[in-house]
Amino acid sequence: MRFMETPDTAAESAAEPPAETPAGPSAETPAGPTGVAAQDWAKASAEPHYRAAVVDLLGALAYGELAAFERLAEDAKLAPTLGDKAELAKMASAEFHHFEQLRDRLSAIGAEPTEAMEPFVAALDGFHRQTAPSDWLEGLVKAYVGDSIASDFYREVAARLDVDTRGLVLGVLDDTGHASFAVEKVRAAIEADPRLGGRLALWARRLMGEALSQSQRVVADRDALSTMLVGGVADGFDLAEVGRMFSRITEAHTKRMAALGLAA
Repeated sequence: MRFMETPDTAAESAAEPPAETPAGPSAETPAGPTGVAAQDWAKASAEPHYRAAVVDLLGALAYGELAAFERLAEDAKLAPTLGDKAELAKMASAEFHHFEQLRDRLSAIGAEPTEAMEPFVAALDGFHRQTAPSDWLEGLVKAYVGDSIASDFYREVAARLDVDTRGLVLGVLDDTGHASFAVEKVRAAIEADPRLGGRLALWARRLMGEALSQSQRVVADRDALSTMLVGGVADGFDLAEVGRMFSRITEAHTKRMAALGLAA
C-alpha cells in the first residue's frame, strides 16, 4: 500500500523526506488512552461488532498489501535502470512481508484470511485499474501520493483500535522506502524537464479523488467499519469528526505535492 508522510513545509529537501506520522488524532491524551484504545485484544474482542470491524480492517489492509506487492513488481518493468528495478523489487518484498503479518494475524484471531480479504478485492482492483500509470514517473507519483492517502486513512482508524491491533496496523504502514526514492526521482525529472510538472500534477489530483472515493466506498459498504468511524464500537468519533478526518487527509496530500515540487 503506501507509506509515505508529508513534510512540514514545502521547502523540505527531497533528500530528507519527513518522518511518518499519523495524519489523524493521536490515541494518546494527557490522561492516557481511553475506551477501546486502552484495551488489549483479548478484552476488546469480546464485543462482537468490534471484532467484526477489526477483521474487516485487517482484511482490507492485507489485500492492499498483496496488491501493492503485485503492482510494485509490475512497475519494476518500467524502471529506466537496473538499480531502479532492484529498488522496486526490494520494496515489493517488504510489502509482501507486511501481507504475511496481516494474514497470520487474521488466522491467529480465528478469521480465514481469504474470506476476510474477499469483500475488498473489487474496490481495490477497480482503483488500480482506473489509476494504472502510463510511465515510470506516474508509477512513482502513485506510490508516493496515492498509497499515502490510504495510509493516512488507516492511521486515522488505528488511533481508535485496541493496543495489540493498533501496533500491528501501524507496523505494516511503515514506509517501505518509497518516500525518499520517489521524491528524489520525481523532483530530478521535473528539474530536468519542467514541462513534466503540469502532467504529473494533474495525475496526482486524479489519484487524490480516486483514493478518497475508494476509501469512502469501502467504509460505506462494510457496516462494522462504518460503525467504528461514526461512533459505535470505537469511542470518540462522530460524523463531524469523519469530515475533519478527510480534511486532514486532504491537507496531507497538499504537503506531499509540495514535497514533489508539484502544485496541489
